[in-house]
Amino acid sequence: MVLRLVLLFSLYLSAASLQAQGFLANRSSLYAFTGTSGANLSQFNTLLAERGQLPLNNRYNSFGLGYQARLNDFIFGVEVSQHQSRTADLGTHRFQYRTSRALVNLGYSLTEEGKFQLIHYLSMGVGYMNVQLLPQEQPKDLETFLKDPGQGFVLRENDIQRGTLKYGNFLTEIGFQISYDFPIPNRKEALEVIAKAGYSFSPFEDSWNLNGISFDNAQAGAFFRVGTGISLPDRNFFYKDATIGISLIRGIHFSKPDKFNTFLKEQGYETLEGRPAQLGLRILGETDGFLYGMDVFNVALKGRASTTQTHSLNSLRIYANVGKKFFQYKNWGVGVLGGLGYGNLRYSLLKEQKPDFPALLDQRNFDGYLRRSGIFLKPEVLIEYGLPMTKRKLFDLVFTTTAGYEQAFPGYKLGGVSMNSYQSGPFVTFGVGIRP
Repeated sequence: MVLRLVLLFSLYLSAASLQAQGFLANRSSLYAFTGTSGANLSQFNTLLAERGQLPLNNRYNSFGLGYQARLNDFIFGVEVSQHQSRTADLGTHRFQYRTSRALVNLGYSLTEEGKFQLIHYLSMGVGYMNVQLLPQEQPKDLETFLKDPGQGFVLRENDIQRGTLKYGNFLTEIGFQISYDFPIPNRKEALEVIAKAGYSFSPFEDSWNLNGISFDNAQAGAFFRVGTGISLPDRNFFYKDATIGISLIRGIHFSKPDKFNTFLKEQGYETLEGRPAQLGLRILGETDGFLYGMDVFNVALKGRASTTQTHSLNSLRIYANVGKKFFQYKNWGVGVLGGLGYGNLRYSLLKEQKPDFPALLDQRNFDGYLRRSGIFLKPEVLIEYGLPMTKRKLFDLVFTTTAGYEQAFPGYKLGGVSMNSYQSGPFVTFGVGIRP
C-alpha cells in the first residue's frame, strides 16, 4: 500500500509537470472537515418493521482529516474519515453502524491560483465497516464480562481493529470543492475554509454484505462537508521556504498489556502476545523551521481467544503537533515535536460463527465489546531525509524516523482495570512520504 501510494503520487505529479510551461504555481494544505450524508438501509429496516420497530434514521455524520497539493491546475490529495450513524435503541440494546474510508483524491482546478478555488475531483480508496447491537450500559467489571461476554453482536468487514492493513473493498467519490483563503496576522500561512459536495459510491454490489443483509448504502450517498485548515499559497512567499508534506508511518510501541493478560488467562482465554504495531498518516508542515501538523494512526494487537473466538485490543489516536527544526544540512533535517492528542482503547471478543439475519437479530448475544477514551501527550525527536524526485525539484521523496514517549491520562480503564501502563510508553516510527 505504501509503494502504491508513493508511485501514484509520483506519476501524477510527473505528468502534471510535463504539462506545466514556464512559471509553476503550487500550494499545499492540511485540513479537518465534518459533514453529513444519507443511507437508507432498506433490508435492515424491513427486519425492524416486521418486529414492530421504527426504521433507522437515514443520515450519518462524517468527520476526518485531509491533505491536498496543487501543482498549477492539477490536484492531489489524501483523506481519512469516519462516518457514524445515529444510535437506535432496540429494547435494552443500542444499534449503530460506523464506517471509515482512506481515499486518494485526484482533481483539476477550474480557477486560477488565488484566494478562491473551485476544484473538481475523483476519489478512489478502501474502507471498513462496523455494525453492532450492544447493551446500552457497558459492563463495569472485567472478570464478570469475561465470564459471560456474549452481550450482543458485532459484525465487521475489513476489521481494522485488527490492524490498518485490513482495509479493503473498492470505494469512490466524485465531487466539487470550493475554498477561500483568509490571512493570518503576521504569518505567511493562510486560513483556508472549505466546502465540499458530491456523491460517494460503493461500485460493486454486495461488497458490504454482512450475515445476509446488504449494508452497501452505509458506504454511499450524497454528501455535504465543511472544513478548515492551513494552506501555503505561493503569493505569500518571495522565496518558498515553506511546505506541507504527507507520509505513511509505521511504528512499534514498547508496551504490553500484562495486567489485562492476567485476567484473560485466569478466565481461560489465550493472551494477547507481541508488541502493538501502528500504521497511519502524518501531515507535517514547515515554515521557517517552525513545524506543525497532525498524526492519525491505529495501534493494534490481535489473536485467538479460544477455539471459537477471536479478540483484539485496538487504539485509534489523533494528534495535533507543533515543534522546531533546529538542524538542516543539505537534504538532512533534525527537529523536535510535541503532540496533544485524543485516543480510544477498544477490546473486542468476538464469536467466529454467528447465524445470518433474521436469527441474529433475535438471538443477538454472541459478542463482547469494551471501550474507553482519553487524552495523550507525546514528545518526539524527528530525523528526516528529502530526496528530490525531478530535475525541477517539484517534490521530494521524504524518509523519516522518530522516537518518543506517549503518556496517557487521566486514566484508561477497561472493566475497572487500569490500562495506563499499556497505553503509555516509548515508541519508534519510520515513514516515507511526499513533500512538494
